[in-house]
Amino acid sequence: MNLYDYKTPQKGETFHTLLEHKNIKISRIISADTLEDKEYIQKEDEWVIILEGKAILEIEKKEIVLEKGEHIFISAYSPHRVLQTEQGTLWLAVYIS
Repeated sequence: MNLYDYKTPQKGETFHTLLEHKNIKISRIISADTLEDKEYIQKEDEWVIILEGKAILEIEKKEIVLEKGEHIFISAYSPHRVLQTEQGTLWLAVYIS
C-alpha cells in the first residue's frame, strides 16, 4: 500500500489501519474539510503527524495548528477534537496502549 494513494472523502474522515501489533496501532487518516464536531477521549496515547494539508486541533481547550510535517503527542484521556482541516489532509497516527 502506498500512503499517498488515496481518495478524499466528501465529508468526515476515513481511517485505514496499517499495522496492529501488541500495544501499537498505526493508522492513515484522510480528512475532508467538513468534519463532525466530536470530542475524543481515548484510552491510549496518540502521536500524529500531518503528511499533507493542515489541521487545527483543540487539546484540553487550547487551539493548536498543525501544518505539513508537524506532529504532536496526545496523552491518553486528554479531551481533544479536530476543529478544522484542509480538504485532503493526510495524517499518520500511532496509538500506544
